[in-house]
Amino acid sequence: MQITIHARDIDVDACLREHVQRRLHFALGWAQQHVGRVSVVLSDLNGPRGGADKCCRLRCALPGTPEMVIEDTQADLATAIDRAADRAGRTLARRLARQRESRHAHARQQGPDDESRPPGSGATVTAA
Repeated sequence: MQITIHARDIDVDACLREHVQRRLHFALGWAQQHVGRVSVVLSDLNGPRGGADKCCRLRCALPGTPEMVIEDTQADLATAIDRAADRAGRTLARRLARQRESRHAHARQQGPDDESRPPGSGATVTAA
């Protein structure tokens, strides 16, 4: 899983980068083989005025599905990162479960192949 971190109007130090990477690995690490890349944009919407304006936007690329975008805005940047990472983990679990269900439903609709049936399970035709 490749993680890129971008910042707008926020200074991102090594401690903040480590926090983002740790939270994303914790939330998404179980599905590393499904997640190609994660892009994180951290921003301060109001600048120096303050308020609930620290934003964390995550974009996750999943093969075979539209890009997953999760955004959270809080007064504290670490809280926004934590909440966005948790939501991304839950959303990813839902998407992967839906993919599995649709594959299984598609396989059930097609039915078993004739080649996969054990011998003697089908009707036998004999010529007289």
